[in-house]
Amino acid sequence: MADIVNPRLPIVIVDDEEEVLASESNILLAHGFTNVLTIQDPRSVMEVLAERGADLVLLDLSMPEMSGKEVLSRVRDQYPDLPVIIVTGDAEITSAVDCMRMGAVDYMVKAIEQNRLISGVERALEIRELKRTFGNLRDRILDQTLQRPEAFSSIVTKDRRMHAMFLFIESIARTRETVFVSGETGVGKELVAEAIHLASERTDPFVRVNSAGLDDQMFSDSLFGHRRGAFTGAMDARKGLVTIAGSGTVFLDEIGDLSMSSQVKLLQLLERREYYPLGADLPRRTEARFVVATHRDLRTMTESGEFRKDLYYRLSTHSVQIPPLRERAGDLDLLVPYLLDKACKDLGREPLQPTKEILALLRNYDFPGNVRELRSLVYDAVARHAGDPLSIDTFVEATGQSRPTDEGRGAIRFEERLPTIREAINQLIDESLERASGNQSAAAASLGITPQALSRRLIRRRKVDS
Repeated sequence: MADIVNPRLPIVIVDDEEEVLASESNILLAHGFTNVLTIQDPRSVMEVLAERGADLVLLDLSMPEMSGKEVLSRVRDQYPDLPVIIVTGDAEITSAVDCMRMGAVDYMVKAIEQNRLISGVERALEIRELKRTFGNLRDRILDQTLQRPEAFSSIVTKDRRMHAMFLFIESIARTRETVFVSGETGVGKELVAEAIHLASERTDPFVRVNSAGLDDQMFSDSLFGHRRGAFTGAMDARKGLVTIAGSGTVFLDEIGDLSMSSQVKLLQLLERREYYPLGADLPRRTEARFVVATHRDLRTMTESGEFRKDLYYRLSTHSVQIPPLRERAGDLDLLVPYLLDKACKDLGREPLQPTKEILALLRNYDFPGNVRELRSLVYDAVARHAGDPLSIDTFVEATGQSRPTDEGRGAIRFEERLPTIREAINQLIDESLERASGNQSAAAASLGITPQALSRRLIRRRKVDS
């Protein structure tokens, strides 16, 4: 289950009245909070916390054995990150405000309405989860070591920006907050979504929905399912993908293509954690984690009115931007052999290796279709292959580039006199820019430096030359 809806540690309710304990725990259980622990004697709170731990404490302010304020003080001393909600009577509002100053996250007045109790508990648990998230992120940044590298094994990369993205994903993986994955077509958004699911350690399924081309009814039917007779042709009931996912992960791709009515339904699903199967009168609750993706610029779409601002802000809690392949050209040294090996196995061919000539050609290409385009190039080349080594002709034809030659884009050649270090660096820069057809990002990647570092060197050189 999602950590916030069903926290890892108990929600502890402390009250000297047995009826109040039963009422509050029943409300929580009815709304999906299955990990609930009740304490009638406040003097045992610290002992229980030491043995069982807690993710949240609902604490009655007025109890005969020990006041809630005293219990709060002890909890804050020993467990400063543990959220506490004060429950009080009408005549004790001033004391409740004092407790807020002491560190309580909220207070509620008896008898608590169901909606007030649930919304307060969810908000307090979200605060707890955010603290965990930022603590995890801090630890990941300092450590730089992945705890679950196997979750990212399907993504072939040696790029530092990608590694930083993996560290961030691990830090947010166990929250229930929606993750917004963006990037150009073909960069591997679905692979990243699957990595988020694997890193979250959820045992229920990972399901995917491509929103492109779905009208409102198709979107609702795919996601929420329908009851028998819900519409013409609905001869049998059908489970939606949200139901099938259970407490797993739902990946919604191309959400930039959703109609306005579908955007409203998605917003309600994410905010309320509830949905209606087509033809149903009562809502169902979901424990699934949602990952959404698009190649479109949602910020621009909100400004033009094509995408709802409230939905965009709801999606922006955790954002992952995948860099395009042209900005991580160093990955070609891993990706091309990997895809060649896979293509040869899939097509029943003998193993092939890329030539230096092919790699040089591909490093100079912008790859508008990113890794998906590279895969198509490799599979096409293997399918058309005849002879050994692998021919560069297919790649030249597909990319529209000139074939590298020794006279043109071959190795850097020196005259009889060896160049100085500065002259050699300038020659390397010139050669990299020529091979990259003037693309500074690609040239910088081939040199193993950042585009900013290359730009600074070019500016310095122009100043010296002038």
